Amino acid sequence: MKIAVIGATGFVGASVVEEALSRGHVVVALVRDPAKLTPRPGLEAVKADAYDAASIAAAAKGVDAVVSAFNPGWADPEIAPKFTVGAKAIDDGVIASGVKRLLVVGGAGSLFVAPGVQLVDTPEFPEFIRAAAAAARDLHTDYVAGRAGVGLDWTFLSPPVGFGPHDPNNAAARTGAYRVGGDEVMFAGAAPATISRADLAAAIVDEIETPKHIRRRFTVAAV
Repeated sequence: MKIAVIGATGFVGASVVEEALSRGHVVVALVRDPAKLTPRPGLEAVKADAYDAASIAAAAKGVDAVVSAFNPGWADPEIAPKFTVGAKAIDDGVIASGVKRLLVVGGAGSLFVAPGVQLVDTPEFPEFIRAAAAAARDLHTDYVAGRAGVGLDWTFLSPPVGFGPHDPNNAAARTGAYRVGGDEVMFAGAAPATISRADLAAAIVDEIETPKHIRRRFTVAAV
């Protein structure tokens, strides 16, 4: 397959690139600066801007699927509005490219902790990322309501609550094994579940190769 990855040099995207290449796929890495990627067999670095639908459409044209691991950066004080603008541009660009398959890596904030209660709305949710998590939640809501991803075979992946740069488990070796959930927070005993970057990437590429969550959200966690 030929898989386009948006955010290919980022925390999640870089692992998706590695996983896809290891399986023999051709990866089209959509990045602002192609020079940041070392040339290697199967990797095509293409200049594109996540905020520019036209550049995304041109770069993604002809691929089998697009994985969006777009994130403006947690340290960016404008992350929430930038995420919304970028997500809309990515959606429009993929639609314009003619590609049908889009997997979006969203946040855990939209997962439910109780009936009708999403994680992002709980008092314990970290305030410094609440706005960004709410923006990702709104994107998922728009997909479900049909306001985004019109005509696309979209999938929305929410990583587990414990996942992130702060989690020492993110650097764990790839096992290729993981648990799959739906719209609820997953746990490991009493603690929120996590997963390594490598296994999250494996779950992403598995979903691209063998779709099981078309127009649905899913989450994953370590076994």
